[in-house]
Amino acid sequence: MSIETSIITPIYNAELFLEGTLQSILEQTYTNWESILINDNSTDNSLKIAEKYAKLDPRFKIINLGTSHGAAKARNIGIKAAQGRFIAFLDSDDLWDNDKLKKQINYMLVNKVGFTYTNYSQFGEAPNSDVNIYAPKKVNYSQLLKANYIGCLTVVYDTSEQGKFYFPLTKKRHDFALWLTMLKKFDYAHNVDKSLASYRVHGNSLSSNKKDAFQSYFYVLHKIEKVNKFIAFYYTARFSFISIIKKKIPILYRLILQMVDSSNSRSVRNK
Repeated sequence: MSIETSIITPIYNAELFLEGTLQSILEQTYTNWESILINDNSTDNSLKIAEKYAKLDPRFKIINLGTSHGAAKARNIGIKAAQGRFIAFLDSDDLWDNDKLKKQINYMLVNKVGFTYTNYSQFGEAPNSDVNIYAPKKVNYSQLLKANYIGCLTVVYDTSEQGKFYFPLTKKRHDFALWLTMLKKFDYAHNVDKSLASYRVHGNSLSSNKKDAFQSYFYVLHKIEKVNKFIAFYYTARFSFISIIKKKIPILYRLILQMVDSSNSRSVRNK
């Protein structure tokens, strides 16, 4: 039987959380998967943990890199090696609900859509870390330019639709850059409209430095997508504001999502 879904997980010094991540893959109710673990030259016990799971279940496959390449290139190496029709992403400190793949891939097959994401929860040890993160029912390229609503740990795409996609080699926001690239091929990315994953917040998170996050978001818009620098600055500031209110003022954030959904509904009616 051919592999249907390939799960891409870059690993760099993730020994504190990796076992929980791999266990959440192993416990999926959907079983036709391969888990590609790209060890990006970790110096802790990450490789030993990965090897433990590879011995436990041959669906775990390790690519061991001799030098550190960074998350974007490590993911690309995993995507190139992937044999599945569907590509999914899960970082080495995040978690999936047990039914995540089953529900999401069934949604894609039933609705005949090739690019999907889900809602998710955020958790961590710091105060006020636990937050439910929602997203619009669907987004197109122009809507995503204004705000990245898509969590990397929630994405699944169908390679039979448009082939494989690879991450631009930026230090940060390479996931955002990839979604924009994909939405030049797909009309929309669709939300399964369920919370099916959990994003871990901790001090080592790449997104923890707000200034760097702002600069890298602007870089994607202006340098990669060639958006006018003033518009790119406005979109970046807008996204920064949305990122704050989705955690601090969820009622206001849900109103923004309703506006996006209403815009899509009007577009459908006007066709």
